[in-house]
Amino acid sequence: MTSRIRKAYDIRIEEGVLAPDPAQAATLVELERLETDLDKKGLFGRAPEVRGVYLWGPPGRGKSMLMDLFFAASPEPRKLRAHFHAFMARVHDLVKQWREGDARTRKTMFGTHRGDDPIPPIAALIASEARLLCFDELQVTDIADAMILGRLFEALFDKRVVLAVTSNRAPEQLYLNGINRQLFLPFIDIIRERCAVVETAGARDWRTERLAGTHVWFPPIDAEARQGFETLWADLKGGEPEAPTHLPVLGREVVVQRTVGGLARATFAELCGRPLGPQDYLAVAGRFHTLFLDGVPPLSPANHHEARRLVTLIDALYEAGTRLVVLAQAAPEQLYVEGVGAFEFERTVSRLNEMSSADWLARPRKDGLVSPN
Repeated sequence: MTSRIRKAYDIRIEEGVLAPDPAQAATLVELERLETDLDKKGLFGRAPEVRGVYLWGPPGRGKSMLMDLFFAASPEPRKLRAHFHAFMARVHDLVKQWREGDARTRKTMFGTHRGDDPIPPIAALIASEARLLCFDELQVTDIADAMILGRLFEALFDKRVVLAVTSNRAPEQLYLNGINRQLFLPFIDIIRERCAVVETAGARDWRTERLAGTHVWFPPIDAEARQGFETLWADLKGGEPEAPTHLPVLGREVVVQRTVGGLARATFAELCGRPLGPQDYLAVAGRFHTLFLDGVPPLSPANHHEARRLVTLIDALYEAGTRLVVLAQAAPEQLYVEGVGAFEFERTVSRLNEMSSADWLARPRKDGLVSPN
């Protein structure tokens, strides 16, 4: 019998949303295995141990797309799909709640109040919410994450939680050269033991190929430009559902409402009309491989603050190698010709033109930055 994920994948091939890719087909076999194993029943009503999947490879090979299909197709009722950094932000928040909570608060939140170690009650809470955890972009750069991961996932796996994850790095490359990395190595061993590690490294970068040869700057804001902008967005997201992404920044959150895997879409007002700063834009640039920026107006002395934020945003995207698709009222050279910082804006014009070129669209993301796929 054809698996659910295979049916979903084949339908997208037939509809022309996807093109056949041997590397993706090999990955599908492992995801089919995981789908089958999740359907099996354990002894005495207990869930059986199931080996998860760790998909890794360069950006643009379809890892997030396959994970989206797998998550949507999986009949497992207790499942969670999240960006890895968002998941870890919640874990750190739970650690704080455990350590600062009194007995009554702990009992209400975690079902228990005993003990000094927050990891067991946190793992129990997460396991009660989801048997299947699907994560995008497992990338460890934070020492606080590195110190907690091994013990957390050992506890989760003991509770029969199943992990399906994507990453741009092989397990052995995670947290490379990080502080106290020797304390992180048990997590790598756990991943190798409890997940099938599958490299998804086809020769074709589907994301770059879809952008190559297309316009990524759409002026002015009229019906024709809007149609081109919307068509490219629909083509790249491939019919997958949009969802908000919460980016932790300096103890708070920046929310991008419309995202699909490594794609993000926001209006100029959302990103530049609010008092966001460099760290916010770095978080956006690091999280997404492509940003659709909708509704960039002509800029003047009256909105020089917005112009300054646009400069900061473009700098962050440029340094990260993030692709940018823009619906704007004017060409880059005509966006901001008068006002505070107009002279410095000329550098931004140069960068915007470079980021619209075929060479830029084919350029890989810089190593060390999160490069969602």
